[in-house]
Amino acid sequence: MDPGVRSTVKFRTVSFALTIGILACAAALSLAAQKKSAPPSGSVVFVQDKGKLTIKLGGQTVGHEEFEISPSGGGWLAKGTAEIKPPEGASSKVSGSLTLQGNGAPISYDWSAQTEKTNGAHILFANGVASITLEMQGARPFQQDLSFGSALIAVLDNNLYHQYAVLARIYDWSKGGAQTLPVIIPQELTPGSITVESTGSASSDGKTYEGLKVTSSDLQILLLLDTNHRLIRLEVPDAKVSVIRD
Repeated sequence: MDPGVRSTVKFRTVSFALTIGILACAAALSLAAQKKSAPPSGSVVFVQDKGKLTIKLGGQTVGHEEFEISPSGGGWLAKGTAEIKPPEGASSKVSGSLTLQGNGAPISYDWSAQTEKTNGAHILFANGVASITLEMQGARPFQQDLSFGSALIAVLDNNLYHQYAVLARIYDWSKGGAQTLPVIIPQELTPGSITVESTGSASSDGKTYEGLKVTSSDLQILLLLDTNHRLIRLEVPDAKVSVIRD
């Protein structure tokens, strides 16, 4: 791991063998500011979406992700699979399946990651508590509970960038401004907080988008969205990471 990206810096993105750090948050951030009520349970913030993403590091393609967001039962399901092939080191494959209420509050989450070993976890969310069962190959299941001050928790896992498309739907566009959300990075077993804020019009490669900025104490991530708030592009300038919808 890059010595500049330590376990205490909880805002990583792609953990290739050559670490790119992006979504995780400083666990030292206070959760007190997160004690907000979730939107009314009857509201629905999602629309169906399906696509493929190309992941680039320093302009070089290092992975691809396929994802789908669709109704499931009485809620919604956001699932995706990413395959990462770094210039150096072993390839990896990670999958995530996030079940949500229509208002964006998570119900359950399952992830699995395959490198030299296969690891995974199952998470249940209830009353602002995430109950985690971690299953590591060759080890006994490990259980842990993480408490948050809100039922509306952003789930942003390593290497699964479609979850930023979910975040763009959870953001309250009618309210606007900076909005703080509790966040969990499941593969890191890390809680924290992020601030999400509309930047208005934003341009990239000669095209104009709706911008949404995601900030932790360590990094800023810019989401570029179409007029329907679908994720088209994600940029992490400090990490030289770009994620582009095919």
